[in-house]
Amino acid sequence: MRTKTNIERKSKAGHREPMFVGKHLVVDPRVCHGELTFRGTRVPVETILGYLAKGFSIAYLHKSWPEVSAAAIQEAVSLASDRLIQHYRDQAS
Repeated sequence: MRTKTNIERKSKAGHREPMFVGKHLVVDPRVCHGELTFRGTRVPVETILGYLAKGFSIAYLHKSWPEVSAAAIQEAVSLASDRLIQHYRDQAS
């Protein structure tokens, strides 16, 4: 008789699977307490967007976090922008 592994037990106990957001972003309960991060990293999207909001360049961010591609940063900015615009459109309706 085969015993269940820890992974199988967690899965049965309601462990959520990663949720992929776009091509480069993911919410994985096992990474950074389930925060939105860049896929394959432990870098929170909020961190990168915060630095951009303060005026740091994509080149600076890529130098500081080389595991995060410029394409991934651009996707995060685009998705955040779309969501912000949609939020205020919904409130105006």
